[in-house]
Amino acid sequence: MSNHASSNGTTSFLDETHTVFGHHKNVLLQWLFSIDHKRISIMYLIGVVVFFLVAALLGVLIRLELFAPGGQILTPDQYNRLFTLHGVIMTFLFVIPAIPAVLGNFLLPLQLGARDVSFPRLNLLTFWLYLAGAVLALITLFSGNFPDTGWTFYAPYSTQSASALAMALTAAFILGVSSILSGINFITTIHRLRAPGMTFFKMPLFVWGVYAASWVQVLATPIIGLTLLLVIAENVFQIGIFDPSLGGDPILYQHLFWIYAHPAVYLMVLPAFGVISEIVVTFSRRTIFGYKAIAISSLSIAFIGYFVWAHHLFTAGISDWARILFSFLTLFVAVPTGIKFYNWVATMYKASIVFASPMLWILGVIFSFTIAGLTGVSLALLNVDIQTHDTYYVVAHFHFTMLGGVGFLFFAAVHYWFPKMTGRMYNESVAKVSFWMIFIGLYLLWVPMFIAGYMGMPRRYFDYLPEYEIYHQIASLGSWIIVPGFFVMFGNLFKGALSGEKAADNPWNASTLEWYTSSPPPLANFNKLPYVDFEPYDYKEGKPVVKLDLS
Repeated sequence: MSNHASSNGTTSFLDETHTVFGHHKNVLLQWLFSIDHKRISIMYLIGVVVFFLVAALLGVLIRLELFAPGGQILTPDQYNRLFTLHGVIMTFLFVIPAIPAVLGNFLLPLQLGARDVSFPRLNLLTFWLYLAGAVLALITLFSGNFPDTGWTFYAPYSTQSASALAMALTAAFILGVSSILSGINFITTIHRLRAPGMTFFKMPLFVWGVYAASWVQVLATPIIGLTLLLVIAENVFQIGIFDPSLGGDPILYQHLFWIYAHPAVYLMVLPAFGVISEIVVTFSRRTIFGYKAIAISSLSIAFIGYFVWAHHLFTAGISDWARILFSFLTLFVAVPTGIKFYNWVATMYKASIVFASPMLWILGVIFSFTIAGLTGVSLALLNVDIQTHDTYYVVAHFHFTMLGGVGFLFFAAVHYWFPKMTGRMYNESVAKVSFWMIFIGLYLLWVPMFIAGYMGMPRRYFDYLPEYEIYHQIASLGSWIIVPGFFVMFGNLFKGALSGEKAADNPWNASTLEWYTSSPPPLANFNKLPYVDFEPYDYKEGKPVVKLDLS
């Protein structure tokens, strides 16, 4: 064991050299073979941040190409491959794993009062699979023949594409296996390793979000895995499954893809909603309003989310009765989502809010995700969707959901739990500057695309009519603000991790268990496990009521 110690004299996971095989001199191997959930979380964090920044730079190239009608810096084929690569990296290597894999790994045992997850070695395997899928995708990229199908790999184009599709699909399949195994591990951990006295309705709301999302991982992800295998088989063996020239049905692919992909939206969103609950309580300095309603709504969203996939197929030729049914279900899923938002706003009502950088991100999400939700409701209406389907209106809605919702909440969470993860603080002033850069950039980038899409600008097009030029130019300006904001934000966090001021164990005066151990936590999380005979969000006169010494 390392002789280095954290500020309170205990050995922290950042200094610990415990691994599967014993002691290693090589620091990289110590981390790659560590079964400590906190180290695995930080390795995931490094991976998703690197891939996010790469995909963001690819997005800038897309905006440069679309700055004016006609070709600028890319050929049509290069443009198709570029937006496919951007979508694949952002979806499979950032948005899906960002909060469940990074924060779920780090926080779940700490918030439950556990030593680790139920299956530590399986947890390490999920990271290796994530790494393997990412490396395979990069090999596909450097082969010079990356797919040009879009991140959805729609048939029949994907069944006839001459690109290296099988390798890219195999990478996505491996990433799906990693997701399934993580879901199994998290569900088992929540059921078996809660601290003594912690009933389900004494769990933090972030845990509820991870719990609901884990069921989506376990039940929905196998569908996309099998679907991708079918596409590979059709490409390799010329079996007629989705290709109409071989007797297949391309609409079948859309059904199978979205049966997974729309629940996957909630896989990303539900843990992110848990982040809102944690931060709103802490910086409002009061007990959460409607705890049980928020907890149950997480499971309700996950359940209803399984039955809304066909709203992606309103223009694909499905029956009128099917369209009416799926339109209703899509509108209905807004009910438990609205319950959450009303409860968060009620928690903040007349509270003495502390406007630290994590709270700024939360307020930004409430604005941007409201736009995402309202435009999503409009897309659930049949007459509106017929007009806006496959236009930039949908792309803008998707980015407000994924970046203005999940992305912003990931940034909020990293700022909020950064002191606990690293034992240090970042520069708060720089953090606020980066927030405003990204927030302003988001609106400049995507609000014009709502307008262009409603006017009829199709998505995925390399060229466009002159009347859309002004909207693309404003959007490009937004990209030149938002992407530097990302680099300012992560640069500030990186500098803070290396040389920031030492953080207190509970710098935010939060009330959940992870804040009652050292920063960073010791290898086994707590020197003594807690007995939970209290509510997770109990505040009185602006201070948490819970007083524990678990360090």
